[in-house]
Amino acid sequence: MLPAAEFTGGGGAGAEITDQVLDEQVLAHYAGGATLVIQGLHRLWPPLIEFAGRLAAELAAPVGVNAYLTPAGNRGFATHYDTHDVFVLQVGGHKRWRVHEPVIVDPLERQPWGGRAEEVGAVAESPPVLDAVLEPGDSLYLPRGWLHAAEAIGEPSLHLTLGVRPANRYALVEAMIALAVDEPALRSGFPLGLDVTDSDQLAPELAATTDALRGWLADIDPDAVAAQVRRREWRTTRPAPIRPLAQTAAVATLDADTVLAPRRGLRWRMTAAASGRISLQLPDRTLTLPSTCEPAIRALLAGSRIRVGDLPGLAADDRLTLARRLLREAVAVPAEKS
Repeated sequence: MLPAAEFTGGGGAGAEITDQVLDEQVLAHYAGGATLVIQGLHRLWPPLIEFAGRLAAELAAPVGVNAYLTPAGNRGFATHYDTHDVFVLQVGGHKRWRVHEPVIVDPLERQPWGGRAEEVGAVAESPPVLDAVLEPGDSLYLPRGWLHAAEAIGEPSLHLTLGVRPANRYALVEAMIALAVDEPALRSGFPLGLDVTDSDQLAPELAATTDALRGWLADIDPDAVAAQVRRREWRTTRPAPIRPLAQTAAVATLDADTVLAPRRGLRWRMTAAASGRISLQLPDRTLTLPSTCEPAIRALLAGSRIRVGDLPGLAADDRLTLARRLLREAVAVPAEKS
């Protein structure tokens, strides 16, 4: 991994951003054997925005896409493992992959391979479980934790990696720990004078804490855990990009014939609120709306496209008001012309 200062700099007069990529430095490093890593293509390249978005929806897990362009005879990384699942899609050239068994099964994000570099290096010296050359059109699945290294063979090699980050049981543990602050029995202190570093003194308090934890866990509310997990999970995948100027123009010109579509990839949940209102929960905020809007919102978010004049359950003026609100909040977008 090269420091950013080795390939970025100022853009010259009129460009105040000081870390723009310097193309001549990219040329020099690539010619010297460096791998080019282009990150976040699931936010930048329309075909991959579509592909990664659909895959994320089907897997119910965040999906990120990076590209790796490696000069012939070189490799981008030493043997390592990822803390998420990876699908490799070979696009151009050939790349030889050597895969070894994990040194830690199902590592968490807080357990990166750098903390186990000696173990990884030792296993990398043993015969691989898989030694294969991928050619354009091939794919390879690497479960999290499996060691791997890849080398471009004969010519430059380009591949995509799809990083998939599904939730795991530890996420539930973290959610339950966050909720445990509301349990008085788990907040109580120890007797003064207790040395918590002494296992003999700690043992009875540990037993009492374990008993309190068991009792609390037996009655834990799944809805509360789900809400806690939701706060985290919904922020791990951004919805499809919007076009702010097109959104603004659509608000200004909106009428009954305007066709709207739900913003792809937007996570939402609708619940009843007090006094004839509903709450539309979004990843970063909650909208409160009249309950009469519920059929119209569900019709929009559950479908592919809908004409404003066809939003159910509302009078004509109310349809326009709701549509403008959903456009301003980036819940709806102007539908592409078919």
